[in-house]
Amino acid sequence: MFGTFLKSLLAPAPAPLTTEDAQLALCALLVRVARSDENYAPSEIAQIDKVMMTRYGFDSARAAQLRKSAETLEQEAPDTVRFTRALKDAVPYDHRIGVIEALWSIALADGARDADEDAVIRLVANLLGITDVESATARQRVMK
Repeated sequence: MFGTFLKSLLAPAPAPLTTEDAQLALCALLVRVARSDENYAPSEIAQIDKVMMTRYGFDSARAAQLRKSAETLEQEAPDTVRFTRALKDAVPYDHRIGVIEALWSIALADGARDADEDAVIRLVANLLGITDVESATARQRVMK
């Protein structure tokens, strides 16, 4: 289903993502964080939809549709690094902290911090050029 998209992510020098592909990649990354603790909770699913509605102005139906596509893509995708590399090219630096805030909002949606979710966010933050301090500050903002 996502063969062409995945091939573009796996290319040695992938082309910049279209807006729609960047949205899908971000949503798949949110799904990956939510699933990383082996508990894909309804609260996390609702938070993913909320992030997509807030970030992109989608209605609930469009956000749910994108999330369902992202769930499939996340299962087929090889690794987090390629998603992140593609997002890094698609998202300006000053907006990347928003990506980290979105990831923290998913990880914390079920009311518990998990080491596996923390590890994925730490990896993504590093790959996006976000420091541990910036990520911790983003997490604190989300927790308020």
